[in-house]
Amino acid sequence: MNTRIATGRSVRSAGKYLLFFVVGAAMAGCGVAIKYSLSGASIPPDARTFSVAYFPNNATMVSPILSSTMTDALVDMFSRRTRLMQVDEGGDFAFEGEIVNYTSTTASVSSDDYALLNRLTITVKVRFTNALDESQSWNNTFTAYEDYDSTLLLTEVEGDLIPQIVDKLVTDIFMASASNW
Repeated sequence: MNTRIATGRSVRSAGKYLLFFVVGAAMAGCGVAIKYSLSGASIPPDARTFSVAYFPNNATMVSPILSSTMTDALVDMFSRRTRLMQVDEGGDFAFEGEIVNYTSTTASVSSDDYALLNRLTITVKVRFTNALDESQSWNNTFTAYEDYDSTLLLTEVEGDLIPQIVDKLVTDIFMASASNW
């Protein structure tokens, strides 16, 4: 008797999976466009390319590695996490922008008014153009920061901090552009 109950449940479970498979196959066979997802981003089937223009550093304070690090990281993110091919300009998804802020400020002060931590902050303005659906294009500003020990000079730590901050910025830009896919 226990064998019949277990077998009956197994048949019902198998039937559900079979139904799911048949419906999925029918949708695919009927030409229903199915978007696929990489890293949570469902790319429209007609999107083929992306482009990233060089991000100039127009901040008052300038780091020589920041512009190339920012531009390269954005290209790398889309190359690794999507099936889109990079083109020099005019991609289906196009990014351009500028670095507008690069500052180091005091982030934490001790009870006797000595700086304990400093904060390196980077802000970028980004223009995203979705050539396939202009209503999804946008202009946004993104800011990220990292704190560092105030006993260290910025020149001693910026080589480590810039890639960390840029990684946060690029992730935010990727998520903002992919949120409507």
